Amino acid sequence: MQDTILYKLLRPLLKVFTKLFIRPKFIGLENIPKNGSFILAGNHISNLDCLLLISSTKRCIHFLAKDSLWRGLKKIIFSNLGLIPVNRKTKDHSALFLAEKYLKNKMVIGIFPEGTTQKGRGLLPFKKGTVKMAIDTNTKIIPFVIIGKYRLLFNNLIIKFGKPFSVKTTDVNKENEKLRNLIIKMMEE
Repeated sequence: MQDTILYKLLRPLLKVFTKLFIRPKFIGLENIPKNGSFILAGNHISNLDCLLLISSTKRCIHFLAKDSLWRGLKKIIFSNLGLIPVNRKTKDHSALFLAEKYLKNKMVIGIFPEGTTQKGRGLLPFKKGTVKMAIDTNTKIIPFVIIGKYRLLFNNLIIKFGKPFSVKTTDVNKENEKLRNLIIKMMEE
């Protein structure tokens, strides 16, 4: 459950690649704790979002990702990067259990509450797993937004990290809507 060798090798390479070719602007990096558990939750504009997030921090991020990606060589790579497969066709309690186990061990979970990429449709409704994990583990959520497009050698991609968000009640629907509204507000700023 710690940083894997593959993750440790990949992170600096991604950092160099993103700095040279994608050239994102990171805002609010000071909001990412250097230790302890938290959930990174934000919008999902591309399959490259995970790579951008990995390059933004020295913390190992364990992303939840659709289980259909776990085929062939990708299965070996994703498993060795500490990703958590999620069956999106059901309420996947095993994925939630594993993510909560990571959080209880002071690790970082990365999740895209929309459950899929936006594909130009605006911010989609949020699944409730992010807030459920935060409630079950008493973990703060660090909201983020990715704005712009992935274009090589252009400086038009921005990622903003907000201040830690504490879930105040056990009302999952209410807290889920609060998180979504917070991310919408960050997108508009």
